[in-house]
Amino acid sequence: MQREKRVIEFYVLCNKLKDLVRTGWQNWNVNRHRVESVAEHIYGVQMLAIAMWAEFKYDLDIKKTLTMIAVHEMEETIIGDITCFQKTKEEKVKLGHQAVVDIFKKLCNADEIRELIFEFEKRQTLESQFAYFCDKLECDIQAKLYDEQGCVDLNMQEQNETAKNEDVKKLLTTGMSWAEMWLTYGQERYNYDENFLAVSDYVKNNKIIK
Repeated sequence: MQREKRVIEFYVLCNKLKDLVRTGWQNWNVNRHRVESVAEHIYGVQMLAIAMWAEFKYDLDIKKTLTMIAVHEMEETIIGDITCFQKTKEEKVKLGHQAVVDIFKKLCNADEIRELIFEFEKRQTLESQFAYFCDKLECDIQAKLYDEQGCVDLNMQEQNETAKNEDVKKLLTTGMSWAEMWLTYGQERYNYDENFLAVSDYVKNNKIIK
């Protein structure tokens, strides 16, 4: 197969992520003229990574990290955007690994790209831990933006299975806003380092739209 053809086939596949709306926002009935796609989430994670790396002086390979972030959602071109409330981690990893094998079986340097995705999942290197923190925190920051824009009504969640999750319900019954709930959930679940925790706290305690 010509290299030119492989480049375009890969690009066209990636292009699907521009139209794939994030499942979490659909589940929470985010009411907005347009809602974030997976591709936009990836961009947001990369920009957050650049800001965190620059501001807190992380000693890591930022180019490797940004590439890892760019490709880690590629499985969703095949399996869709599956949340942690829809399938177990083990189920999602199994589906994702098969999708990744299928996606990269034709592309040159496929092994190198696959290894970046698997490294991200294992979270045993500084780059993968940092990328994982950025991935999770970006989602919570986006939730805060939607909350400040008045896009979510907690009284309109009868069909939302995520809202029925015991951990989510417990946080919401304390009187937290939707975004405060997600930021607290992330702080309790993702074992952030002190810098990510500080940024999460800032977002939680301040209005971020100027």
